[in-house]
Amino acid sequence: MTIDFHEYVAGLANDAAQHREALESAWQEATRIMSPRGIENYREGIRAMSSVSRDPDLVLTFVEEMPEIAREVGEDVIPDVVSAVMKLASHTSGAVLTLLVANLPLAARRLGDADVLRGFLSLVHQLVGKAPRALRPMLANLDELLGKLTLGGLRRWALWGVSAHQRDVEGQVAYFGLESETARAVLQKERRGTLFVDNQRKLNAYLRALWGRAFYMRPTSLDYETREGVKPYIEHYQVHVPDAYDDFHDVGGMLAYRAAAAHCAAHLVYTRSSLSAGQLAPAQMRMVELFEDARVEYLAMGDFPGLGKLWRQFFDTPAANDEQLHPVVTKMIGMARCLLDAGRRGGSPAVDGIAKTFLRQIANSPFDGGASYRAGLAFHEELSSQLPMPGVRVLEAMPLPYRDDNRFVWAFDETDRLNEDSDFLPARRPSVRRYVSAVEMANEVDCELAGDDAQEIWVCATEFFPYEDEGVSYNAKWGVERLPDPRHYPEWDYQAQLFRPDWTCVVEHRPVRGDPQVMARVVERHRSVASRIRRLIDALQPRGIVRHRGYEEGEELDLNAAVGAMIDIRRGVMPDTRISVRVTRQVRDLATVLLLDLSESTNDPIDKSDPDGHKIGDVIRDAAGLLSWAMDAIGDQFAVHAFASEGRHDVRYLRLKDFDQRYDDEARARIAGTQGALSTRMGAALRHAGWHLSNRDATNRLVLLVTDGAPADIDERDPRYLRDDARKAVEELAARGIAVFCLSLDKDADPYVARIFGESRYGVVDRVDRLPERLPAVFASLTG
Repeated sequence: MTIDFHEYVAGLANDAAQHREALESAWQEATRIMSPRGIENYREGIRAMSSVSRDPDLVLTFVEEMPEIAREVGEDVIPDVVSAVMKLASHTSGAVLTLLVANLPLAARRLGDADVLRGFLSLVHQLVGKAPRALRPMLANLDELLGKLTLGGLRRWALWGVSAHQRDVEGQVAYFGLESETARAVLQKERRGTLFVDNQRKLNAYLRALWGRAFYMRPTSLDYETREGVKPYIEHYQVHVPDAYDDFHDVGGMLAYRAAAAHCAAHLVYTRSSLSAGQLAPAQMRMVELFEDARVEYLAMGDFPGLGKLWRQFFDTPAANDEQLHPVVTKMIGMARCLLDAGRRGGSPAVDGIAKTFLRQIANSPFDGGASYRAGLAFHEELSSQLPMPGVRVLEAMPLPYRDDNRFVWAFDETDRLNEDSDFLPARRPSVRRYVSAVEMANEVDCELAGDDAQEIWVCATEFFPYEDEGVSYNAKWGVERLPDPRHYPEWDYQAQLFRPDWTCVVEHRPVRGDPQVMARVVERHRSVASRIRRLIDALQPRGIVRHRGYEEGEELDLNAAVGAMIDIRRGVMPDTRISVRVTRQVRDLATVLLLDLSESTNDPIDKSDPDGHKIGDVIRDAAGLLSWAMDAIGDQFAVHAFASEGRHDVRYLRLKDFDQRYDDEARARIAGTQGALSTRMGAALRHAGWHLSNRDATNRLVLLVTDGAPADIDERDPRYLRDDARKAVEELAARGIAVFCLSLDKDADPYVARIFGESRYGVVDRVDRLPERLPAVFASLTG
């Protein structure tokens, strides 16, 4: 993809040599890291910058800097940057706008999150309305400011300067240029102890060393009005922590980060289900949260005893033992310490009894959140019988800054908390299966048949017959094979250089049956190809025991050659010593999965001028039929599977023909019924095909993938992300002894398929209609 910058940058033709190389380099970088939607936003942004100012510097800076911003915080922030610059255009000069855009990569790198960067842009807009001349010197010193301040600290520092020098323009310039003692003093006052952006990699490595998996952490900067900051919280399985931690008495900021990160990670690892918040008062919820925090910390200390020492430091601080605390808060801190140290006493027999009962229950059922629920309500009842219960703000002010706000724990309606965002779960909830007796089935069931989307499926262990005595059960007439449970697979994140654990869900679907005669006529439609395949079958068909004559050493004696040699000896002639026969056993110990990409693009016509309207999917189906016919005749173990996807939670996998199935009308009907739809999440499908192959007892195992395009899905805009994950999946299968070969119908596929599969592990079919000829030939070259 190329772009003509002349229509965007005024006067570019006059100094093209000076700028063209930089512009082309930035454009190539953008196309490499952005999705098509991001590229479109990028182009619109360039057009908007050219309309704001006739000075080409703003457009040139925008073109060069936006790829770096997208790499740091994601491409979704591009429209926000464009909107912010457009709003500022009427308040300040083009030179200041250029300076702002030039400093945005620094801000993105130091703030580390798209939402926080949006907050920075909002601050700039607020500042330019109150003190326009302060913006240029502040941007000139942005590196030092963001190196010492969080976004909240920068906001307080800037607004203090605006308020103090409201009518003193020279004072404003000196303050925001860090030339006055007042600016340095306020900067030192607002400076925070430990910044998250400086320690993010260390914290990620710390959690990975503990639990052997990746946790996704993001900074949050909601501490605009108070230096107390916000509590950590978990949302959409991402850990949000304050963008800075001050030293908490004798506990350093880095230790506070470690304690908070480990505590939130423990929630993610040891929480199996949500707790219902229905009909609970806020005070009761705080008590339940106290015990839920204790439960996950108890389990984490069971795996890593050293975490107890880390968390106990916060209970030994003066803030946790302050006599000015509300008595109920003091009781809550005492109970938390009692649960952290299992042998510690809680202060009263009733409190000790609640703690002992709770610890005994989680020791027997570690993942039972109901134990926290019951213990919290009992503790609330005990405290409210002795002391007046304070307001919620008092209860939430417990001086334990490492603990999160527990929003992750609760489900506030009848659906699961995870359904609040469809990006993280599929829309369809899984069916509940109940195993019942024939009597229950006969008396209660309204419909003897249930689809895969039924909310509840009843399963009768014995044959279930209709009331009419037909002698044929419902199982025999309409019974269907039960599909296996969904399987979760990791996915590779090339930016974090880590696997996202259990990130994709592969769900096997029951194939739609078509007309088996369609596949039976494939051989007739491709007669010339079929004749070559017959010769291929003869060449590859194992011959069992084969005797090779003419060897000096072997397993058997060639009688004819031996007699000839004796005759030569009697005649005084040098005999031929090759009188042995070598016996070899020709077998093909091979298992193959033919994996078909059934994404929506396979519905595209091969040639728009074709009156019959043949589709790419039709050619893939014919090629699969021909190769299946060949492999069945050779006698190889083989399966024909297909896949499509609709986001990471719904990778649909179809087993058209399994290893243990014959290639009969049933298998042909399944292949004939294939239809293209949805997207191509290739890595998850390859891993699932590899899982099926790993269960086969074969010396050689092969996945033969037929696809018409690059990996892509609706929930992933970065084109490189799924390609790198597919490459990792190929490497994983190779490490398990499973070879992968790709046959691509995309004539421009060479660059990315070579990167995914390796230089000698792919082929590109320039003409789609030649696939039925190429596929069997490729199989023969790989396995012959």
